[in-house]
Amino acid sequence: MRSTTLLSTALLAATLCLAAPTPAPAPVAKVPFVTGKPVIELSNEPVPITHPASKTKTVIGSDPAPVHARQQKACFVVGPETLPKEVSDVAATLAGRITCDPKLKTLSGVPDVSTASGLTFSSVDFAQSKTQTPLAFALDKFATDPASLAQTDLKRFQDMLDVYTATEAGIRSVGGNVAALKIPKFFLAMQVSRIQTAQGNPPKGAGQQVDHLRDKVTKNAPKEAKALVDQVVKLATQTK
Repeated sequence: MRSTTLLSTALLAATLCLAAPTPAPAPVAKVPFVTGKPVIELSNEPVPITHPASKTKTVIGSDPAPVHARQQKACFVVGPETLPKEVSDVAATLAGRITCDPKLKTLSGVPDVSTASGLTFSSVDFAQSKTQTPLAFALDKFATDPASLAQTDLKRFQDMLDVYTATEAGIRSVGGNVAALKIPKFFLAMQVSRIQTAQGNPPKGAGQQVDHLRDKVTKNAPKEAKALVDQVVKLATQTK
């Protein structure tokens, strides 16, 4: 009887042990993170993002500047307008040998330009004539030596062409109208080409040939009298 009671008591104790909930593990003590550096304080301020340096390569000798910025070296380019490349290139070439008088303005407010010899645009300005058209003025003012084309002063004609070309660039830089000026300018270019050819040194560039420049004159002179245009055509055949 006693044995039965002991066995029953042991079984009851085992049953109670199995039914009892498993105790939760004791919390692990947190060890503070320790460094040799001062404590870093957090901030609510936004952190600036630093962008990596550009890897774009710069080509030596490249010129990224806009055309009109490079033109400022030429004293006659006084406006903000961008010049066509051909005009810009010529203006850059003339910049070293053309000077300006800022006190004297000519067409479209461009300063009067002059060459090293002292020849000024104002002294050969077609617009000063009140009785002649641009082509009539050119045929009269820019006539070559009637006795000998080869003996004509090439330097003077080149100087006159230079001041016209520089003034044209200046007018374009301010957005002015160069239609009338192009007639005497191209006529001067044709005369220079004729003189060079007569002197045994014809220009090599296709755009500087007498016939090409003749066509430039006639194309830009649609309102000129036919008799004047015919004179230009006749001159173009005389290169000796």
